[in-house]
Amino acid sequence: MLIQDQIGWDDLDSDWLSFFKAISVDTIHLECRRAVAQSGLDIGETKKLENMFSEAREKVEKAGMKLNNVFFSAPKEIPLGDPSADEKTEQWCGLLEALGNAGIPALGWNFKPMGNFRTESATGRGGVKYSTFDYDTHMRERTNVYAPEISEADMWGRMETFLKAVIPAAEKAGVKMALHPDDPPIPEPLGGVWQICSSKDQFRRVFDSVPSDSNRMLFCQGCMTELLGQEVYGFIEEMASKNKIQWVHFRNVKGQLPYFEEVFPDNGDIDMKRAMEIYRDNGFNGPFMMDHTPKFAGENGPLSQKLGKAYCIGYIRRLIQDVYG
Repeated sequence: MLIQDQIGWDDLDSDWLSFFKAISVDTIHLECRRAVAQSGLDIGETKKLENMFSEAREKVEKAGMKLNNVFFSAPKEIPLGDPSADEKTEQWCGLLEALGNAGIPALGWNFKPMGNFRTESATGRGGVKYSTFDYDTHMRERTNVYAPEISEADMWGRMETFLKAVIPAAEKAGVKMALHPDDPPIPEPLGGVWQICSSKDQFRRVFDSVPSDSNRMLFCQGCMTELLGQEVYGFIEEMASKNKIQWVHFRNVKGQLPYFEEVFPDNGDIDMKRAMEIYRDNGFNGPFMMDHTPKFAGENGPLSQKLGKAYCIGYIRRLIQDVYG
């Protein structure tokens, strides 16, 4: 059973890889969204991407781990219905080709052009800050709202057109596409754009639209718990038994929409051992990935992240030893 954590493109030459190896991480998730936004990484340059992915894979392997996946957001032009959507879809097919040629087996992605939504962080044990969402506060204070509002029907039409084009390309490349839920997972027009990757029925529709082993999900246990609460155990069983989970964001939360806090794995509403046993009993073999960690009081940047990751990965490793043996 494998543990995974994420690294940004700009951090491949830092001490993060040796840190992850030291705390028993097995596989790496390469986060590419910041590189697209800040460094001008162009998904349309297929050959250049292939070379960059190959170089990244070699760096991770040299550190004693495996580059298991990368993460990109679907270009916003696609869900927003921009005239360039077809061109961006073709570029996504090239991205899949580049990943396959570089020997990287999976692509995490989302379909949420407005990004994530959060409100002021709550304070937790020892003064840590928890990533927090309060629906009422968000609706009262929201500023980032797309207009005119994009309807549910338009979002589904664009999603299904996209999937019908890119899933065959993923199959050809030997790459699994793993869809991350909306965050927070509220099936309504949050931020002026209907969220269609939130509920159980929405994910079922995604998979039914284009049935394929390459059409999977990144099961963010934290996000699904935010919506489902204790019903998340049943959805874990459903998705794992159908072999639809590519990897897991193994995160715990306190509360349920309309209000939640992202907490340490031992301090939330979900019995993490019970959850892991359900993954195991339904054929899921990893990797597990912590995702977000609380921010430590008085610390900023890499040190705060490393403190949280070391604690959480140690927790996950011990659970794996207990549950998977």
